[in-house]
Amino acid sequence: MDTNGRMTNILNPDCPSRVIFQRIGDKWASLIIQVLADGPVRFTALKNMVNTVTPKVLTQSLRALERDGLVTRTVHATVPPRVDYELTETGRSLLVPLAQLRVWAESHVPEILKARDEYDDSRDEELLTGR
Repeated sequence: MDTNGRMTNILNPDCPSRVIFQRIGDKWASLIIQVLADGPVRFTALKNMVNTVTPKVLTQSLRALERDGLVTRTVHATVPPRVDYELTETGRSLLVPLAQLRVWAESHVPEILKARDEYDDSRDEELLTGR
């Protein structure tokens, strides 16, 4: 249900849950959430743990997660300033479903890679033979 008590349906293009689903499915969001599972992390450590993300994209992802109430940003009055990122209660509530998705993904890697190879091979064959 939305904040007005109406039933939500993710298949409806106007459903607000679509935005949330997109946020969680973002390339970096689920990784950031998993890194923050053990408590507050500084930006540089977070960047190193997520790996391959640029500082600009990490900043954008963290701001989006903060805007959605999944992450908090705490600036400590030190020189230089120290900034920590931490999951909110709502953000922590994603850990169980993300862990289940991770187990599913890791256990299905071989069959998915095999399916990709078979698909690519069949496409290559179609291009070579014109059928």
